[in-house]
Amino acid sequence: MPLKPLALSLQWGRFDAAAAQRSALPRHLIRRWIRHALTTDAEITVRIVGADEGRQLNRTYRSKDYATNVLTFVYSQAPLVTADLLLCAPVIEREAQQQGKYLQAHYAHMLVHGTLHAQGWDHEDSADADSMQARETQIMQALGFADPYARQPG
Repeated sequence: MPLKPLALSLQWGRFDAAAAQRSALPRHLIRRWIRHALTTDAEITVRIVGADEGRQLNRTYRSKDYATNVLTFVYSQAPLVTADLLLCAPVIEREAQQQGKYLQAHYAHMLVHGTLHAQGWDHEDSADADSMQARETQIMQALGFADPYARQPG
């Protein structure tokens, strides 16, 4: 299946270790990871933030008072997907360490996950979660990464 066109805007919030995160996430990789998850043309903004901004946005828009790994704000799904993906760098880094994953692999997974949400995928019930996880695994493996849901040794 050919990759879909993507208009990508990449933004960086101000937070400790932003420079290190930026060097681990070149724009061409972010574009590649998102495009592999798209089934239609898209305009997506990716904003990578620190814990304070991530917590504030999660509290404001989801009434949850903590920073989460990825928030997806969907504006349209057809004929063009338009969405903002907000990734919280400290949460993603902590999760990667806890799960024994490479940082880039976890970022790729969260971008694929958020992109699927932007297209209407969800995991609110177990059947939807199983379908979404299977699709994420398929995409991640096509990108050369391991199954993000496989149990890590140790």
